[in-house]
Amino acid sequence: MFNSVKYLLLLVISVVFLACSGKNDRPTINFSADSSSIVIKNIDEASLFEIKKTYRTNPDSIKLISVLVTPGDEDSLQDEKDIFGKTLLKGDSVIFTPEQAFIKGKTYLVESYIGIKFADGNKLFKGTIKHNLEPQTQMLKR
Repeated sequence: MFNSVKYLLLLVISVVFLACSGKNDRPTINFSADSSSIVIKNIDEASLFEIKKTYRTNPDSIKLISVLVTPGDEDSLQDEKDIFGKTLLKGDSVIFTPEQAFIKGKTYLVESYIGIKFADGNKLFKGTIKHNLEPQTQMLKR
């Protein structure tokens, strides 16, 4: 009897450890090596397929990424300003190149809906499903 309980407990512990995945499958948002553009990598295949399909039909009209310059501590106007630029799909990455170069010392807020899932099994189980999609946000300092 004790032996079967021990094996059952071992099985339950193994299943719990295998079910808990530490894998971060969200897209990564970073500056390029020379800080002249913003690169989104690690995009899942389904999202990449949808991006490619939309990009092929009209590459100028899609807004995959939103970039805002955040105000500094000394700025009198505390408004975030939208940065305009061009979005390019290259391989499995999305590259945003601004019309004017990023300014050294400034902080940029990047928002993207790429790879965002409305509800997955984990959120359903925990009861943390929200009524609207929230973008992935990343603060980048040049």
